[in-house]
Amino acid sequence: MMTLKQLLATFPTEDACREFLMERRWPTGVRCPRCDKRETVYKLALPWKWECSNKECRKGHAYRFSIISGTIFENTKYPLKTWFEVVWQMLNSKKGVSALQIQRQIGCKSYETAWYMCMRLRGAMHDPDFRHLMGIVEVDETYIGSKNKNRHWDKKQGGRGPLHKIAVIGAISRKGSVVCQIIEDTSTVTMSRFVRQMVSEKVDLVATDEGAGYQKLHQTFPHKTVDHKAFEYVRGEVHTNNIESFWSLLKRGVIGTYHNVSKKYLPLYLAEFQFRHNNRREADIFGKAIAGA
Repeated sequence: MMTLKQLLATFPTEDACREFLMERRWPTGVRCPRCDKRETVYKLALPWKWECSNKECRKGHAYRFSIISGTIFENTKYPLKTWFEVVWQMLNSKKGVSALQIQRQIGCKSYETAWYMCMRLRGAMHDPDFRHLMGIVEVDETYIGSKNKNRHWDKKQGGRGPLHKIAVIGAISRKGSVVCQIIEDTSTVTMSRFVRQMVSEKVDLVATDEGAGYQKLHQTFPHKTVDHKAFEYVRGEVHTNNIESFWSLLKRGVIGTYHNVSKKYLPLYLAEFQFRHNNRREADIFGKAIAGA
């Protein structure tokens, strides 16, 4: 990952940013954002503008587009150079970066604008090419949210334990990728469905704790557990330390950086933390993030 000094030196102008975006977005040549065809695209006299002559793209006149058409950078007043700085900041902050910090960094007058930029980038970090996890996979669930006793009187909810928090389940391949998502309950049906969707049946081992939601995994996967209630945390290669480390990083980000994350937007924050973890060894993680935008 490049340093901030290298970032500013690599992209000193808006045209340098556009050139980089074009190389990452269309490595084999400019394609129409609507029909994805290359042979019907013609360059216009205006810089960074093209036209597609495909009749399917037309609504009267030929469809014209620019380098940012169909990307998260479209319909914004901020230049690509500013967007690139925000991307770099988010990728280099292990526990995340707040919209307030981004607002100060780019000199934005509106907090809402900085927040909007961050949320668009988080949405772009979703991995559409996810593959089933292989090898030794750890599965665990956690709960995101403030303690009920610390809430304002009119926001307290009934019940004890994590009933008032957001349940999140995750799976991580040892030395590999992580995937997580919100779940409405921690029933055996819900948790088993997640594991079947995310983990290959050819997996070497699925390691979990003794939670009741995992009790039927042995019917499909080679499954072993550690008994946390009996203070058993590691038994040979059976443990959930890696996924618990990911949860720890996520919670430190939510509590220390964002302070409060609603259920509506939590999936976008999960996508951000997943992207950073899954691309931690990627030499060009910045380019990959720009290509996905």
